[in-house]
Amino acid sequence: MVTRLLYLTRHAEQDLTAVPESGAGEPDTGLTERGRQQATLLAERLRGRRFAAVHHGPLRRAAQTAELVAQSLPGVPVYATELAGDHLPHDTDPAGLPPAYATFLAQFTAAERVDGPRVTAEAVRRFTGPVPEEAPDGGPVRELVVTHTFLIAWLVRHALDAPERRWLGLNLHNAGLTVIRYSSGGPPNLIALNDVAHLPPELRGTGLPVDYLV
Repeated sequence: MVTRLLYLTRHAEQDLTAVPESGAGEPDTGLTERGRQQATLLAERLRGRRFAAVHHGPLRRAAQTAELVAQSLPGVPVYATELAGDHLPHDTDPAGLPPAYATFLAQFTAAERVDGPRVTAEAVRRFTGPVPEEAPDGGPVRELVVTHTFLIAWLVRHALDAPERRWLGLNLHNAGLTVIRYSSGGPPNLIALNDVAHLPPELRGTGLPVDYLV
């Protein structure tokens, strides 16, 4: 089995300026100009690395981020997949959690509580663990997944073998980079988490209140 280097990034900043406050459900909008800058800088960060593939979720903000990043990765195939979509990764019991988390979890429907964990489990099977064939250059197999906070948080929790509820509270920057190494020689290695060294301070953000940021 060959080492897999799984690169994970949250989509760049989403454009919410044209979304009416009374709109039903989460809007499927693309990137802001600031988001396009974030994605372009991420692309420069990854330029020159050999990737087997780029995968992205179906929502426009993920697809546009992947498109901009792929411009720096010529010849690398790009795939849209529901496995990298924005899903509830686990039907977490709110008992014992702070009230804010309980309120957050209560917004998901019964269908989302079933479908989200099912798709997330499929994503774990697809994107984690070593791979059977080495890269053409004889090195590790690198894959980039452009996705959303929930999946990245779940995969980090999974790699660390942390309690299932610990996906909550892992908040990722737009266009931040997380890298997990999977090999047959031991447990997964978390190489980088929420790395934003490629972004200047004015382009760093999670969309959360400022007191969540350092």
